[in-house]
Amino acid sequence: MPWWFWILLWIALIALSLLLHLTLGYRLYRKFMSTVHELGAASKRFSNLAPGPETSDLEPAGLRPEPGSAIFASPEQMRHDYLTANAFRQEVRRQRRVKRKAERGQPQSLHDIEFR
Repeated sequence: MPWWFWILLWIALIALSLLLHLTLGYRLYRKFMSTVHELGAASKRFSNLAPGPETSDLEPAGLRPEPGSAIFASPEQMRHDYLTANAFRQEVRRQRRVKRKAERGQPQSLHDIEFR
């Protein structure tokens, strides 16, 4: 093969490689800009949300401690508060489970039936 063929071959290979890299770079840039626009739209959408309620439906009203009060409370008081809140959350979950099963017409579990 003549010497000028090798020069043309290398020029073509370098040009194709450059074209491939430019194409991939452009696609990456487009995807990046699309992601930036989506993030901007999401931030606008979520910045206009109304703040949630101060107390959740899982916490009984009036039982929310002051912030920082756990530092000065006794361990027995904190253990009591923890166990009380845990029992309350379990009861709320049990009531939701009973209600959901009643709405679906499913049989109730013996653990969920109140014997009081």
